[in-house]
Amino acid sequence: MIKFALIKERKTPPDRRVVFSPQKLKEAVKKFPEASFKVETSDIRIFPDSAYLDADFEVSGEISDCDVLLGVKEVPIPALIPNKKYFFFSHTIKKQPYNRDLLREILKNNIELYDHEVIINERGHRLIGFGRYAGLVGAYNGFRMLGLKKGIFELPKAEELPDLKTMLAELDRISVPPIKIVLTGSGKVAHGAKEIMDHLQIKQVGVEEYLRESFEEPVFCHIDVMDYNKRKDGKEASVQDFYDHPENYESDFLRFARASDFFIAGHFYGQGAPVFFTAEDTKSAAFKIRYVADISCDIAGPVASTIRPSTIAEPFYGYSPETGGEVDFREKNAIAVMAVDNLPCELPKDASEGFGQMFLDNVLPAFFDNDKDGILERARMTKDGKLTERFKYLEDYVKE
Repeated sequence: MIKFALIKERKTPPDRRVVFSPQKLKEAVKKFPEASFKVETSDIRIFPDSAYLDADFEVSGEISDCDVLLGVKEVPIPALIPNKKYFFFSHTIKKQPYNRDLLREILKNNIELYDHEVIINERGHRLIGFGRYAGLVGAYNGFRMLGLKKGIFELPKAEELPDLKTMLAELDRISVPPIKIVLTGSGKVAHGAKEIMDHLQIKQVGVEEYLRESFEEPVFCHIDVMDYNKRKDGKEASVQDFYDHPENYESDFLRFARASDFFIAGHFYGQGAPVFFTAEDTKSAAFKIRYVADISCDIAGPVASTIRPSTIAEPFYGYSPETGGEVDFREKNAIAVMAVDNLPCELPKDASEGFGQMFLDNVLPAFFDNDKDGILERARMTKDGKLTERFKYLEDYVKE
């Protein structure tokens, strides 16, 4: 018998998501009778303690008798229980300085850390995550920002709505003006954003038509790395070559910036890749983008107008091309920016249910089939107080 616990989220600001809803937990027990689950009591979780009790799960303030502890966000250092297996987003794999001490404590306390972000298949594709919901909410927020800046419609905040279905119903009330929207990315985030565009029945057009034509209706163009990057030497380019040698490429995004009103950033940005546009680029009269929904939210990086993350409470700010500083997003010449970095928190119910399904399908079986596909092995960052082989590259980060 393996004893799992759903742990209370303790990070500030509070996160209402959870790995398993009560319904998904019932499915997990049915599918894996050799698993038992305990729920740590929480007053902020989207599903109240009573919902788990009604589903016949034990709810308790004491979970130290459990083997595997399942969370979403980083566990604060004082709350770590030594000698346990933990699953959560640690935000350490890119050597994030603010979580260095957390990884040190995990090693010191002989904790086995499995990071949700590195739960991948043998081809390196992520198996679980909240990307789709980041895309859905990010695009919704972008249209909300557009309506407020233009003064043409008002949408409620996603966090004030009970679920995705209600959020989509709100979009049915608005009419999008004839604007041109460019969407970047090929993963779950971009596809979540595209779901919003499809729901609004915005017409998708190909690259050449998008760059060449003007339209009487709203349109969008969905582009990937080979559309907005080119080789510096003019040689033949390929996606694999770009990933292997980003230094040989330069941005070709400005052709889209000259043709677009609204940029939805749903891409993954790798270190060393060309930036999309610079602060200098935004000063040009030919630079047309006036709305940026930056779901990727890389600060001071590839999208010059993203100068800081915004919050669910205050999701929008303005970027002044003249000064490079922040202004009110409603100012006439400002680029309106949405750069919330925890978007799925706005749809905690749907996001938790979707995440739980992925965890049930892709991760739980590995505990009971001797990890035959290597799912757990690849995701395990620490063991016996040391970094595992795949994560040895973090040694200098831990020692600094």
